Amino acid sequence: MRIAIAGAGAVGRSIASELLENGHEILLIDIDPKAIKIDAVPRAEWLLADACEISSLDEAGLNNCHVVVASTGDDKVNLVVSLLAKTEYGVPRVVARINHPNNEWLFNESWGVDVAVSTPRLLSALVEEAVSVGDLVRLMTFRQGQANLVELTLPEDAPVVGQRAGSVPWPVDSALVAILREGRVLVPTADDPLEAGDELMFVASQEVEDELAQLLSPH
Repeated sequence: MRIAIAGAGAVGRSIASELLENGHEILLIDIDPKAIKIDAVPRAEWLLADACEISSLDEAGLNNCHVVVASTGDDKVNLVVSLLAKTEYGVPRVVARINHPNNEWLFNESWGVDVAVSTPRLLSALVEEAVSVGDLVRLMTFRQGQANLVELTLPEDAPVVGQRAGSVPWPVDSALVAILREGRVLVPTADDPLEAGDELMFVASQEVEDELAQLLSPH
């Protein structure tokens, strides 16, 4: 895929390097000449330009991109890039970085954002995930806020322990997508039993998160 990344700072360059290793074609865009460090990611294309300007995005060939990543350290810039990518160029998938948690409510379909990644929220969620047993932790939001990736580690006294995944009445608009058990990642089937200590990964709408937590809670 051809992927354009607005923001060639440390975050943008790291994303670019990872995606290049996975065989994608990468274009890095930044308005700051000091950020143009071609030697850091030599296999990427580079463009010194303002990603908030239509003329710059025309030069970048955004209409030929499958994904745009707005990864600057400025939420205003990330919103404008996302909106232009979606409305002016019809980019199929727009991923935006959220720098300040107070701005999370803006990063939705109204601004062209398909997937919003909040660094502060993700870090706090990972801390919670590492220390919490029996609590539902939201890890990521995608598709304009219509679904979240959530995790719960099953305590020993959870009512579903010992049941088969297919026999549990999971809430509507939720799906068990993975079980992490003893260092393994299991794709759950209906016959898989649920064990204490399992880390259960769900994709679920926000409206059913409380119902899901109650189903899995020992109380």
